[in-house]
Amino acid sequence: MQRVSFNNKNSVFFNALKEKVDTYFKSNNIKETGNYKLYIKTILLTLSALTLYSTLVFFTPSSGWLSLALCALLGINLAGIGFNVMHDGAHGSFSTKTWVNELMGYSLNFMGGSVYLWKYKHNVNHHSFTNIEGMDEDIDIKPWIRIHPDQEKHWYHKFQHIYWAILYCVTYILWVFVQDFKKYFTGKIGDIPFRKMDAKEHVIFWIGKLFYVGAFIVLPIFTVGFVDMIIGYLVAAGVCGFVIAVVFQLAHIVEDANFETPNAPNYKVESEWAVHQIQTTANFATKSKIVSWFTGGLNFQVEHHLFPRISHVHYPKISELVRETCQQFNISYMEFPTVLSAVRSHVGHLKQVGRA
Repeated sequence: MQRVSFNNKNSVFFNALKEKVDTYFKSNNIKETGNYKLYIKTILLTLSALTLYSTLVFFTPSSGWLSLALCALLGINLAGIGFNVMHDGAHGSFSTKTWVNELMGYSLNFMGGSVYLWKYKHNVNHHSFTNIEGMDEDIDIKPWIRIHPDQEKHWYHKFQHIYWAILYCVTYILWVFVQDFKKYFTGKIGDIPFRKMDAKEHVIFWIGKLFYVGAFIVLPIFTVGFVDMIIGYLVAAGVCGFVIAVVFQLAHIVEDANFETPNAPNYKVESEWAVHQIQTTANFATKSKIVSWFTGGLNFQVEHHLFPRISHVHYPKISELVRETCQQFNISYMEFPTVLSAVRSHVGHLKQVGRA
């Protein structure tokens, strides 16, 4: 596939913004990576996940409803680890130490994924070519959901604004047991080849998958039984997948976001990369400390896409600089005041594209 390019010859907007952000960190003598707030959050999320898992597997409550509630909490907890620990680690923003970032990133492998494949899918493809069909696999939920106007349309898409929630519940299971293996054996993210794994990454990939199956499927069969394992796993994985999918979809798949079709034959986007990121990305519920804490600052998605190697703990302040610069250059800055308003816009987009 032809590589997409941007009009970055005169990146006046991003240069002006980056200068402000660099000045902020230098003048306040603070590092761009995580701080004690992130480290405390990591400890809390890890301990709570281990406690929930141990309770369910080794000290299973007698009440089935309580067990299901704990399974749902475990799913939410795992999503929180993904948002805060893995995400910052995989972007290299968790710590100034490379080995710490790698270790935090590998938390995804313990949760059944592959951080090696995720980095190519997310850091390279998604962050570089946001909302561009054929390049950004995050908008590739074909054939069940049509997100981009250039994607093939099927009759059932007219109902996608109704059944989307059910599909989002299975995304995590498909990710772990289908999509990772497809990428692994084809050597491609979508249609784009990625660099071949070395021996170390091959070993880590298989150890992670085997650990996940052993910890979340095999061991619970022996401690709680096959049927209870199936029910509990589907609840935990379903909730985790739903939460992860919703958070990432609200950031890009909304009514006012751009869905670019690069100009042929050179496949060039006319705007500079940074402006493209703002036009395809939206923030939500940035005033809510609870949402910001849990999502690892992914509700400040605009700031994250512009500065992915800066830890999310700094996004609230950086957001002020981004807004100021957008106003200076007359660039629209998308934000929804609440999670619910963003969900409404997401559903509205699904309805519009599904019926177009």
